[in-house]
Amino acid sequence: MSDRTINGTNATGTAWGDPMLRRAIWSCSIGQVFENFDFVLYGFMAVALSRAFFPSEDPVAALLSTFATFAVGFLMRPVGAFVVGRYGDKYGRRRALVLTIVMMALATGIVGLIPTYETIGIAAPIALVLCRLFQGFAAGGEWGGAAVFLVEYAPTEQRGFISSFQQIGTGLGLLLATFSAALLSFFLDAQSFQAWGWRIPFLVGFILGPIGHYLRTRVAETPAFTRQIAKQTVARAPIREAFATQWGNMVTIFGVSIIPVCLYWVFLVFLPTFAVRQLHMNASATFFSTTLAGVIYVVVTPVMGALSDRIGRKPLFFACAGSSIVLSYPLFLLLVSWSTIWGLVLTQAVATLILTFSTGVACAVLSEAFPTRVRYSALSISYGLAVAIFGGFAPFIATALISATGDPIAPAYYVMVGGLLTLIALFFVREGAGKPLLD
Repeated sequence: MSDRTINGTNATGTAWGDPMLRRAIWSCSIGQVFENFDFVLYGFMAVALSRAFFPSEDPVAALLSTFATFAVGFLMRPVGAFVVGRYGDKYGRRRALVLTIVMMALATGIVGLIPTYETIGIAAPIALVLCRLFQGFAAGGEWGGAAVFLVEYAPTEQRGFISSFQQIGTGLGLLLATFSAALLSFFLDAQSFQAWGWRIPFLVGFILGPIGHYLRTRVAETPAFTRQIAKQTVARAPIREAFATQWGNMVTIFGVSIIPVCLYWVFLVFLPTFAVRQLHMNASATFFSTTLAGVIYVVVTPVMGALSDRIGRKPLFFACAGSSIVLSYPLFLLLVSWSTIWGLVLTQAVATLILTFSTGVACAVLSEAFPTRVRYSALSISYGLAVAIFGGFAPFIATALISATGDPIAPAYYVMVGGLLTLIALFFVREGAGKPLLD
């Protein structure tokens, strides 16, 4: 065994001195860019999709139908977490990640090619739902796999920083999706955008997918999993073993995952549609605001990851949960009171800063909770369930809360509840900064 793998870390202690580590960072990060671009894009195109696939005299009903289809993709995330997580724990992280990116690219490209309801009737929304199911399945195995991959490659003393590059990829995917939507809405008139413009980013996502596939096939398996193979200790039934031995940690990690999910899908994905439909803002302006939030996400996340290697993961996660409880209501109140693009910019900027307290450390915290034998399965299932429940239904619940109460600030309560649940779970989390991974 090479000197680069001692206790699952790089023996040299230098993150950039190892070519294979650099390749792992690139393959996971760029793969995450494409995966998140494909998955998030649906949320930003919600208004156009509702008109193309769910025609209705009531625009709110059509939008709710679109968000319900959006949520369907998240229902498949736990299924993907079970299936792909098991595959990754039995046959390797790299093989699982190659599979997920191929599935996501195909499903995304097909969305861009589906005829509208006006052309093929009920077959149009059915085809859209099927594509969302495949996207959700792929995403369910992707996030946890990329997190595990980087954590198992990273040096112990730089695990927070290195693993944050998975989240940087997530942020860049968000950035690419919002910037694409902003450009299209800026350069195309409403009629052209609705007729064909919304299809362009989905087709671009399909074209970019093979790049991520190429990068992932050029990187070696993680040192931690390679050692499991050498010692012949690979789990035969990782799902059963995870639930038998790690159920308490899985419940804890489920709870810890709630607040980053709520913040991300409410403030960064739902809010642009909310600003257009409820506050009557210009669509391109809201997308540019979210693009700025994406820049903050990408720049600050690695800073938080590096900071966690020095002061620990839990203090930063506590800051995220506590700030979400205290500031979500004032942020929504500010946005609704101002009802201007500058109010949206300020709201999303502050919310994103709060979010980075968790994104910089999330991959490390979640991965450090589980042993190598079942890490992919246990992490993916815990996180996938949190995303399915608190993320996938976030736009739908937020829209429904506003419709039922008549209060445009109602979504803030949803985020506050998420912050409270995460705050409780954090008391049971193992602090893993500076410690070897569980073997």
